[in-house]
Amino acid sequence: MAKVRYQYNESTLSYEKVKISKGKRALQILGTLVAWLSGGGVFYLLFTTFYDSPKESQLKNKNDEILLQYEILDKRLDQMSAVLADLENRDDNIYRTIFEAEPIPDNIRKAGIGGVNRYKNLEKFKGEADQVIETSKKLDQLSKQLYIQSKSFDEVIELAKQKEDMLASIPAVQPVSNADLKRMSSGFGRRVHPIYKTVRFHWGNDFTAPTGTEIYSTGKGKVVLVEHSGSGYGNHVIVDHGYGYQTLYAHMSETKVRQGQEVKRGEILGLVGSTGLSSAPHLHYEVLKNGAKLDPVNFYFNDLSPSEYALMIQLSQQENQSFD
Repeated sequence: MAKVRYQYNESTLSYEKVKISKGKRALQILGTLVAWLSGGGVFYLLFTTFYDSPKESQLKNKNDEILLQYEILDKRLDQMSAVLADLENRDDNIYRTIFEAEPIPDNIRKAGIGGVNRYKNLEKFKGEADQVIETSKKLDQLSKQLYIQSKSFDEVIELAKQKEDMLASIPAVQPVSNADLKRMSSGFGRRVHPIYKTVRFHWGNDFTAPTGTEIYSTGKGKVVLVEHSGSGYGNHVIVDHGYGYQTLYAHMSETKVRQGQEVKRGEILGLVGSTGLSSAPHLHYEVLKNGAKLDPVNFYFNDLSPSEYALMIQLSQQENQSFD
């Protein structure tokens, strides 16, 4: 029930009932409504600022759960990367070394993923975009490294299949019969030249032997050069064994093979002599890998016992005069 209001009339000296017009009453009601609505709006604004709605709380919880899953995924990617790095290390330093294969360069293994705008569609995730993009980059990098490693293992499998052929091809015996090891006269390194009497680098091993002593191919291969000369190496033969290996046999008195001929380990290539720049009958023998000359003493492991091999290394290291 509406409260009745009275007003004192000084003229009549009595209280009279206050009559409020409909318009004024409407304004009062409207003012009250506006006050209530304003207060309610302020309250709602304050409440929504400091408190989440049920739907917002649900979305935030879901977002936190997704971010947690990303963190777990990121850690798993790091663990997988560590395992892959170990496989890559074994591949380069064990498997590929065993089969005489070059390691895969880091610039190929670690090459980035192309495309400037590759991750542009992920930028819509706003605050979480950096984490999402970073995880995607790790996944792409890992996928590429796994592909390269898979191709590398395919190559290693093929090398393993060719292992028997490789073992038959790599130089692994002495080029002349040397049962008592007394024919090694000069090794790989700085030696006094017999003609010029100056210290020069000697790029092979010299084996003294009578003229006409048989010279053998130290591995399976193909004769790529037969040259007869009165200077330098004199009459000499070069055999290509594949897998980057070549051997050279110099100062022969006579050659027994022709260019392009396929030879096996132990097959006669020619006879010992003293042609070219030589001071006495001997065989000058060299081993090359991808064009670089190596110490041949490291390749006599197939026909020597451990003690004989140790003695051969000792003999090859003696500082003396070479025969060429």
